[in-house]
Amino acid sequence: MTFASLGLTPNIANLVESLGYKTPTPIQTAAIPVVLEQKDLMAGAQTGTGKTAAFALPLLHKITQFKEANSTSSIQVLVLTPTRELAQQVHASFVRYSQGLSVHSVVVYGGASINVQLDALKQGCDVLIATPGRLLELIMKNLVDLSGLKSLVLDEADRMLDMGFIIDIQRILKNLPSARQTLFFSATFNDDIFALSKTLLKDPTLIEVNSRNTTATEVEQRVYAVDKDRKSGLISFLIGSKNWQQVLIFTRTKQGADELAKEMGEDGIATQSIHGDKSQGARDRVLADLKAGKIRALVATDVAARGIDIEQLQYVINHELPYNAEDYIHRIGRTGRAGATGLAISLVSEKERYLLTDIEKLVNENFVPQWLPGFEPNLDKIENTSKKRPPSKKELREKALGIHSPKPKHSKRKRPRR
Repeated sequence: MTFASLGLTPNIANLVESLGYKTPTPIQTAAIPVVLEQKDLMAGAQTGTGKTAAFALPLLHKITQFKEANSTSSIQVLVLTPTRELAQQVHASFVRYSQGLSVHSVVVYGGASINVQLDALKQGCDVLIATPGRLLELIMKNLVDLSGLKSLVLDEADRMLDMGFIIDIQRILKNLPSARQTLFFSATFNDDIFALSKTLLKDPTLIEVNSRNTTATEVEQRVYAVDKDRKSGLISFLIGSKNWQQVLIFTRTKQGADELAKEMGEDGIATQSIHGDKSQGARDRVLADLKAGKIRALVATDVAARGIDIEQLQYVINHELPYNAEDYIHRIGRTGRAGATGLAISLVSEKERYLLTDIEKLVNENFVPQWLPGFEPNLDKIENTSKKRPPSKKELREKALGIHSPKPKHSKRKRPRR
């Protein structure tokens, strides 16, 4: 199987092969012909399996054909992503795959100068990659014309719903042509995704190259049982004693990311944090420092980490397990990319056991927590495990999707007569 055999134009197929991609990945083999046939698509594939190329290559093929037959130019492809980092990554892929083609890609996102992005749009745009908030701002100010759009891509569609973008997406859709191709790409599928697909996609083709919501087989998953107050020390010990470089660590909150980075710095591990409160320039510098080896560890929240693509990243550590089990798949998908091996470590305190159970159910695996010598959990410490789960965004998503969950009926107990 070659890229040319999938129906791509010779110049695109030759370019891709010159970049070192000789054989299409399973998601590319399955998705490219569907996209070329102008069909709607729901595609599920693990992070790092080449899903960006699975939609970018056939869309570039269609753009070049359109431009050969038409003298006018307009935005033909819109790719929506949940984060700035992922938007930049997708834009870089389009630029790379369109070398030598008369195709112009522009990326727009919040936290950066809108004037610079407007200047780029004025130079001509065939492919627009955007985060929902910034795109909606451009639409409301009549600064972007999407009337000629041919294809819409929702990349990491599940994450968009988790981050509450559904309302913004619905507003954006009102400004798009109804006659268009719509593509969903995601590493995980859940009920909300399927509910949304019924409202946006027309008779879509469903592609799942792996069992639903599975993790990459090349990633070794390891769980350590450890007390909450000893987690940072354990992470510093692992990185220092094993001389690990380029380690990505996940926390649930921005404050937690900053505090962990500070503690690890005090332990002698060069560490920085990245999250939504950081400016785009600061986030770019931190990523560049990690890739250049100037820092050994990067502590990130789930939002900031989506789209981070570090070649040959081997180590991912969950300082805290995510409240959303699907995020676990995305987190460990930062390593083991493109067939490489990786190690994903999760540190679990007694109060987080219920989160581990949720993950086990999702990925259909049973993890046996290990004890690391010197960091064994204190069995005499009584931890309060009665804390309720924090409220999710499920109600908001269900309302936006038109799903109404029945409320449990509460029986009224009569007060006894005295």
